[in-house]
Amino acid sequence: MLLAKICGLTETIHIEKCIEYGASMCGFILFYPKSHRNITIQKADELTSVKNAKSNVAVMVEPSKSDLEKIRDLNFHYYQIYGDQDPAEINEIKRKNSVKIIKALTIETEKDVLKYKKYQDVSNVILFDSIGKEKSLSFDHSLLKDVSKNVIKMIAGNIQIQDLEKVSKIADIVDVSGAVETEKKKDLNKIKEFLLKVKEINEQN
Repeated sequence: MLLAKICGLTETIHIEKCIEYGASMCGFILFYPKSHRNITIQKADELTSVKNAKSNVAVMVEPSKSDLEKIRDLNFHYYQIYGDQDPAEINEIKRKNSVKIIKALTIETEKDVLKYKKYQDVSNVILFDSIGKEKSLSFDHSLLKDVSKNVIKMIAGNIQIQDLEKVSKIADIVDVSGAVETEKKKDLNKIKEFLLKVKEINEQN
């Protein structure tokens, strides 16, 4: 079964649409002003308090101890973390903040993929993303062919609705942001169509 995470949410109405059409996770960009999807702590507090919200994910690049302290009491179920942290540091973040961890790896080569082995014991999910971060670039998904079946795999990186059939054969979770936007704003119809396609694929399998 393919699960879906809609990332870069900035408005309550977007979250309500995600919940209505079955997204499993809602992602929020924090401490990353390069992204047009970045939100404030105050906004994060508001958005993670939406009724019936699914698993809320704080998406962060190299978060500092001060950053983590600022969101410690917010309603986040997962921290999605980019960077070259030591596995022990990731484990400490997980323990101290009582959250699940999505360790994000940016992929160009097979060598990048193999980094998952470092983190698989301290992460609940491994995210394989492109090097684009806020730019929504793609990467070669065939590089993931030898990743252990014991790893819960999330894939991101410019995934479009027409890619979902292929993605469903390699990933447990699809992570999407740009594909459900129009002119850098979340598009309610695109969120609906994307999630309905995920549902259709699951019903066929």
